[in-house]
Amino acid sequence: MNAIITATELASELAKPTAPVLLDVRYQLGGPPGRPEYAAGHVPGAVYVDLDSELAAPPGKAGRHPLPDLAAFSEAMRAAGVRTDRPVVVYDGGQGWAAARAWWLLRWSGHPDVRVLDGGLAAWEASGGALSTDQPEPQAGDFTPVPGALRLLTADDAAALARRGVLLDARAGERYRGEVEPIDPVAGHIPGAVSAPTTENVAEGGTVFRAAHELAERFAALGATADAEVGVYCGSGVSAAHEVLALAVAGVPAALYVGSWSEWTADPSRPVATGSQPG
Repeated sequence: MNAIITATELASELAKPTAPVLLDVRYQLGGPPGRPEYAAGHVPGAVYVDLDSELAAPPGKAGRHPLPDLAAFSEAMRAAGVRTDRPVVVYDGGQGWAAARAWWLLRWSGHPDVRVLDGGLAAWEASGGALSTDQPEPQAGDFTPVPGALRLLTADDAAALARRGVLLDARAGERYRGEVEPIDPVAGHIPGAVSAPTTENVAEGGTVFRAAHELAERFAALGATADAEVGVYCGSGVSAAHEVLALAVAGVPAALYVGSWSEWTADPSRPVATGSQPG
């Protein structure tokens, strides 16, 4: 199943009697909540989902965006109308990082049919799609999370994978190299990890994914192929979910280290590498 859907394809599917459940996951790191933007205009029929409160647990030693409590996640998804027998499409207002987080959580917890709107809200508007200020009241869904459909890494798993497989660091290159660290307490990367900034999954200045063959070539050059064991981390498990999504588009299965650098650096005993090489 394709992990992404174009704006044109979404418009066609929304016109069907069996339209997908549509989730708006607008989010900006350190910025204002996305709900006011949602209220000002969203894809018709979309229900707003808050990343910080519904797609993550409170920050702590497990990272800035730990996995949400499963009961709370189930309640949020059911309130949004998510059903096991209906497809789900998620989008956001940026490069797709928040939408990818929702995609990954739903897929990891067992939903069989979830896609991300390629290009997000910008692509929808560029295709001529209308916006709505109506806030739907969906019928309660029946989705019950059953974790395990996608592979999840712990800190120890990530360290081991960096030694035997390919662990991609999805953060900006300067953070990987240890030149700057604007958020977490320590700069650098997990020893053995390879720099692979998420921003390079889309065309420069855009929000739409590069073509599948271009993504496959990019990841292959980093050692990440369908035959390799691949994992991804970032700062807090959000942009890394976008990298896992990009890898899926390229045909490469990958595991996600949700705790990511924010969890790794919370333990001062964990090793840190710097420089442009994996270390």
